[in-house]
Amino acid sequence: MHGDVGNARTYPFPVRFHVVQGATTDEVVAGADRARAMLPAFITAARDLEAAGVRAITTSCGFLSVVQAEMAAAVSVPFVASSLSLVPLVRQMVGGRPVGVITAHSGHLSARHLSACGIDPDWAVVRGMEDVAAFSDPILRGAESLDVETTQSAVVDIVRALHRDVPDLGALVFECTNLQPYAAAVQAETGLPVFGIYHVVQMLHDATHALHFDGQV
Repeated sequence: MHGDVGNARTYPFPVRFHVVQGATTDEVVAGADRARAMLPAFITAARDLEAAGVRAITTSCGFLSVVQAEMAAAVSVPFVASSLSLVPLVRQMVGGRPVGVITAHSGHLSARHLSACGIDPDWAVVRGMEDVAAFSDPILRGAESLDVETTQSAVVDIVRALHRDVPDLGALVFECTNLQPYAAAVQAETGLPVFGIYHVVQMLHDATHALHFDGQV
């Protein structure tokens, strides 16, 4: 789907994908320890990408925040494991107001996942998509198709309820990298800034491919 982390059309520049064998949803989302057990495979993949000339690396799942430190130390190019790394910066942008985090599974997003990105749990108000079958069946359980319209309506409903519960909400961050296609609908409903993995990728690209300015005033 256009806008999804795994669609090359999402980005206005070339990207390279690398599939880590065994890194299923069960292993990555189910718990921090199971995700960390995949660390050697992820390090190998990141080093392969670096050797191929890639200038910056990210992942396709925000739950991999728990491997940020080791992965960044294992390569010499910038590495960001999760869009959750944006939360401390976003919180500063909005004057310390609460940041809404929309995740694939709120029951599995732990304090360890947050602290790995420098997030105090009090900073984030978490809501999950685990009860939305149109989303969770394909994303978490491997069903073959995703109902885009139903998923978009559900995301908007979840964020609407969150905004109602937290009127001073300052911004939203999508932990789940599959939610970016729905950012425009969410923003139209709430008027809030919406951040996600797309912004991480764009930032990494711009930082490693500096623009040439003409020098004129």
